[in-house]
Amino acid sequence: METYYMKTLIVEDDFTSRLLLQELLKRYGPTHIAVHGKEAVEAVRLALAAGEPYALICLDIMMPEMDGQQALKEIRALEAAQGILSTQGAKIIMTTALSDMKNVCSAYAGLCDAYLAKPIAKVQLAQELRKLGLGR
Repeated sequence: METYYMKTLIVEDDFTSRLLLQELLKRYGPTHIAVHGKEAVEAVRLALAAGEPYALICLDIMMPEMDGQQALKEIRALEAAQGILSTQGAKIIMTTALSDMKNVCSAYAGLCDAYLAKPIAKVQLAQELRKLGLGR
């Protein structure tokens, strides 16, 4: 089995969903965890400051303290402050049980790169990663 280096941040408050995404993504490289949006924004800020940004962020929408839609806006704002266009920044996949049009449109307006409804299937995730240029 080949491995590809891709630093990933999984932002998910549900333990089972976190575990599943970690298992699916571990072959691509290191995975870091945040359990809500505030932690995610801080993790991205630290990674950017260290010059080691995340290649992929899997971001849930429904979370305590700060939801995924707000975290998405703040993450893109952090990248913009460093002169990083959303097309050149982290690839952000919204991973959520919410598949209604309002949430999907809001996520794309916030410059996410993809939107996957839970439960996430290995094949579906691998296809999205290939579309985003992150996997083979």
